[in-house]
Amino acid sequence: MTAVDAPPRLVSQLARFVLIGGFCALVDFGVYQGLLALDLWVHLAKAVSFVAGTTTAFFLNRRFTFAAGRGGVGQVGGFALLYTVTFFVNVGVNALMLHLLPSFSWRITVAWVVAQGVATVINFVMLRTVVFRVR
Repeated sequence: MTAVDAPPRLVSQLARFVLIGGFCALVDFGVYQGLLALDLWVHLAKAVSFVAGTTTAFFLNRRFTFAAGRGGVGQVGGFALLYTVTFFVNVGVNALMLHLLPSFSWRITVAWVVAQGVATVINFVMLRTVVFRVR
């Protein structure tokens, strides 16, 4: 493997992951707020928005963060399994925060941010070390 073909280093990956994650979070949050504006049940809105953000994240992170190219069925399967787990973590943390937080104007947003943060940490570690790792 030459220097040109080498996978990005940790700091570079983290920076790209954060930038792409920010964009995907905007996709997630935008879909979430749009669905809430349509009076969709809050937990279903969160689930749908998570899927929208996740789909965007897979393609952008595979290409730009981890330079993984086309990894085949194993890569897609690993990604799907990881995001299935983090889906439940994300939706569960969101529901827990909505239950625990007192009623205030930013309650839904704060719950979303906490859920997103927990899922993001899990995703970066697992994507880097398992799904898109250099074999």
